[in-house]
Amino acid sequence: MKGEPRVIVALDYAGAAAALALADRLQPSLCALKIGKELFTAAGPALVETLAARGFRVFLDLKYHDIPTTVANACRAASALGVWMLNVHALGGSAMMKAAREAVASCTPRPQVIAVTLLTSMGKAELDEIGVAGGAPDTVLRLARLARACGLDGVVASAQEAALLRRECGAGFGIVTPGIRPEDSVRDDQQRIATPRAAIAGGADYLVIGRPITRAADPVAALAAINREVEQAIRAEGGRMKAEG
Repeated sequence: MKGEPRVIVALDYAGAAAALALADRLQPSLCALKIGKELFTAAGPALVETLAARGFRVFLDLKYHDIPTTVANACRAASALGVWMLNVHALGGSAMMKAAREAVASCTPRPQVIAVTLLTSMGKAELDEIGVAGGAPDTVLRLARLARACGLDGVVASAQEAALLRRECGAGFGIVTPGIRPEDSVRDDQQRIATPRAAIAGGADYLVIGRPITRAADPVAALAAINREVEQAIRAEGGRMKAEG
């Protein structure tokens, strides 16, 4: 991870043209790219292959959640596209997560397989509505521990749970945080949000950022500003840990 860009730009577009237009302005050394359900449904696997061929690390965010065999086959197919990272829903259970891990174990290069815990759009009211007791932090930690036990590389979780997960799951367990908003950005439809600085300080490894970059008047400048904030946070965190050590 050292030296890798920490920002994953979410290409939340309705079609390939807009996604490729933004990718033309970005550099693989400065960010990874995320392709989610809307864009993948519209543009298909070809866009994933195109971006990977350009040197971008592609996070395929399709949140697989099905019977183990189906999820394993989907993960294997995603790996063949050249993705760097893919995800499954931890709520699919241990058999499904183990099947996902095993499906890509022999792939070269092997993509990182991470598990979604709770969507950052979900607050207490939404959890109560679907009968999830204990609140977001307890649920996220329980699902993260299950994902780690299944041998997955990490989880998707909000920055508000990052410090808890880092403390409980250890330094080698990846934490990918959506819901990242610079201080001058609006919330949009996210509830459990944090600034880039706060996310890094909490222990996040990668920050998924969409609209603050993709809808900026100058996306390149917006990404550069966020990368500067991330680097400052990494240096500050390194200094704090050195002082405490």
